[in-house]
Amino acid sequence: SLTGLEAARAMAAGVRAVHPRAKTVLMPIADGGDGLMECVLTARGGRRVSVPIHGPRGERRRACYARLSDGSAVIEMALASGLTLMGSRRDALGATTFGTGELLRAAWKSGARRLIVGLGGSASSDAGAGMAQALGARLLDCAGRELPGGAAALARLDRIEAGELRRKLRGIEVIGISDVVNPLLGRRGSARVFGPQKGATPSMVDLIERALTRYASILKRDLGVDVARRPGAGAAGGLGAGLMGFLGARFVPGAAYMLDACGARGKLRGADAVLTGEGRFDATSFYGKAPSVLARLARR
Repeated sequence: SLTGLEAARAMAAGVRAVHPRAKTVLMPIADGGDGLMECVLTARGGRRVSVPIHGPRGERRRACYARLSDGSAVIEMALASGLTLMGSRRDALGATTFGTGELLRAAWKSGARRLIVGLGGSASSDAGAGMAQALGARLLDCAGRELPGGAAALARLDRIEAGELRRKLRGIEVIGISDVVNPLLGRRGSARVFGPQKGATPSMVDLIERALTRYASILKRDLGVDVARRPGAGAAGGLGAGLMGFLGARFVPGAAYMLDACGARGKLRGADAVLTGEGRFDATSFYGKAPSVLARLARR
């Protein structure tokens, strides 16, 4: 579907066709998934930085992160590890977040001290394991071999070595932006709720759930972080859990963050009408999605 900015321009064109003298203000919004970087750049200014990465299948490609004027960096995981990059070949068991880790590493090495990560539109179910490996963590099997990418390999995880990664990233603030509050495991967890969207069959969902259960237990044992039931840990194929476990990320609701970044309250004062929407409007639209949050703000 259209990006947030394209949709806003189309709405403005429609308004002007009927009321040529109307004053329109474009305010593209997102709630953590596809389009977050573009919306933040439109609202706050900054520049795109293109870097070489590996996509969700391990293929070489390029992706951008945004460097803001305050020195923060915005990483939209969908641009590196998103479902739209898979085409018609979905791979819930093998897709990886390695490229998202490469974007994080590039932003951190450029001097950014605050990393803002948009979670949504994920192709992977690896719970941020690939992201952590790209940043220097070692995920090892019982023979001491590095695990390959993807969720399925986590069933063989024996230990995690991440002390060096944590030392390097000390003092870096990581903020996760998402409208998803699902935990990593269980009936409402990443595998069962989001796995089918990534091409997982029922048997694959069961395999991913077992693999993530092992991953969560070893994260708790080796890093001292219990991510299994934490709200938001299941976001973006469990990337939320990886950001919490390896990077100590804190999470904020995507829509609220975006509307604040856009200065929505100020723009709504004096407005006669607000036009908004999303790619698909359904029951989930009322649970923290940007259009419903904006509508409540406009009503106030």
